[in-house]
Amino acid sequence: MNSHQQIFDSVIVGLGATGMSVVRYLAKQQSHFAVVDSRENPPSADELNREYSDIPHHFGDFKTPWLSSAKQLIVNPGIAVTTSEIELAKKAGAEIIGDIELFARQNDKPVVAITGSNGKTTVTTLLDLMAKKSGVNVGTGGNIGTPALDLLDDQHDNDDTELFILELSSYQLETTPSLQTLAAVILNISEDHLDRYENDLDKYAQAKALIYNNCEHIVCNCEDAYSLRFAKQAATKNLISFGLDEPKNGQFGLRINNGIEWLAKGNELLMPSSDVKQVGRHNIANSLAALALGEVAGLKMAAMLEVLGEYPGMIHRTQWLANIEGVNWYNDSKGTNVGATLAALSGLPGKTVLIAGGQGKGADFLPLQNEIKERARAVVLMGEDAKEIANNIDSAISVIFVDNMHDAVAEAYKAADQSAQDNVLLSPACASFDMFDNYAVRGEVFIEEVTELTKTVSKK
Repeated sequence: MNSHQQIFDSVIVGLGATGMSVVRYLAKQQSHFAVVDSRENPPSADELNREYSDIPHHFGDFKTPWLSSAKQLIVNPGIAVTTSEIELAKKAGAEIIGDIELFARQNDKPVVAITGSNGKTTVTTLLDLMAKKSGVNVGTGGNIGTPALDLLDDQHDNDDTELFILELSSYQLETTPSLQTLAAVILNISEDHLDRYENDLDKYAQAKALIYNNCEHIVCNCEDAYSLRFAKQAATKNLISFGLDEPKNGQFGLRINNGIEWLAKGNELLMPSSDVKQVGRHNIANSLAALALGEVAGLKMAAMLEVLGEYPGMIHRTQWLANIEGVNWYNDSKGTNVGATLAALSGLPGKTVLIAGGQGKGADFLPLQNEIKERARAVVLMGEDAKEIANNIDSAISVIFVDNMHDAVAEAYKAADQSAQDNVLLSPACASFDMFDNYAVRGEVFIEEVTELTKTVSKK
C-alpha cells in the first residue's frame, strides 16, 4: 500500500464487480487513481492485487486522506453518498459520481434506460432479446449482468454496437447527472430501500425520477402515480404510456375484441394476452413496457411479439417450478419488497399459499393486507420480520411460523387445497440477508426443497 500522503485524480470507493470495471476503465485511461473499501477483504480484492498490483488501495475503513484530497470520487452504488467521509470529500470540492456517469461521458451510441421498484430486470431482458431478434447489435447491462463500463470496453474493441440497454437502480441514478437517453422508463414505484432513504418514499422516488433527465422519449406507467407524475413534469412532448387499461391513440394497453383480451397500441391489436409466455398480470404490464421502449428504439414489432410468445421468464421471478397433486409451485425469491409480492400474488389465478419473510428494510407491510385477505389460502412466515408481517395480516387468514425453508415447504404443502388447484408462492416481500447470502441462494434452496417434495410425493 502506498503512502497516505498521495493525492489522486480519482478514488474508487467500493470494490466488487462494479468497482473492478472502474479499475479496468481508469487503468486504460492511464489515470492516477486509488481504491478504497471499508471492508477488510472486499470482493475482487484478489483480482485487484493480481492484475493491478501497482494500484494503491486502502481496505478496512474510510479513514484515509485520499478521499478528502481527491478531485473525483467514483462511488459504488452499494455505498450511500451520504456516508460522512464522502460528504466531507464533497465539501472539500471532490466531484461525486458513479460508474454510469463515466459511461455517459464516453458513450456516443443510443441508450435505453430502465428503472423501477419491480420488473426492471424482466423488461431489460425482454428488450435485449427483442433487439437481438430484430437483428440489432446490442450491449445490455448496468445494474444486472455486465457493468456498463465493460459494455463500453466491449464496444470499443468491436465498434458495431448499435444500442445500449441499461437497467439502472436509484443508487446509480443518484450519481449520474449527464446520461443522455433515447428512451427511459420508470416502471413503478413501491416501498423499497427505505432504510437508505430515511424511510421517505418520496426521496426514493425522486432518485428514480432522475432517469427522465436528458431523455428524448419518456415511457411511463399510466397506472403508477409516481411514474406518471414524473413523466408529465419532464420537458418533452415525446411521452408514451403503457398500462392494463384501454389505450389511447399511440399508447400501449389492453383491448377486448370478441371476448378475447389483446395487447394493443391504440386501436391496433398486437397479440392475445394469453399468448404471452410469462405468468402474471404484472408481466403483461412488463411486456407492454418493453414494446413501448422497443418501438422507440426502432425494433421490429413482429420480432418483439415473437419474443413475448417465447420467453418463459427469469429464474426467481414468478418462476413456475412444478405441479404437485394439482397445486402449482412458483419461485419469486426476487420479490424482495412489498410491491413485488403484491404483483406476484395478484397475478396468479385462484387461491395461493404465500411463503414470505426476511429482512423488511424498513418497509410498511400494511399494503399486503387486502391482497392476502382476498387471495391467500394461508401465509407461511419465516425470518427476521415474520412477526411484523403477521401483524398486518387479517385474523381470518391462517398464519404459520417456521424456522427454515424445509419447514416452509412442508407447511405450505399441507395448507394448499389440492381440489381447488391452489398455488404455493415464495415471494418474501423482504431481503434475504438474515438467512441467505442473497435472493438467488434463497430461491435455489426453495427449488431444492420443492424438488425433494416432488420426489417424496411421487413415491406415495
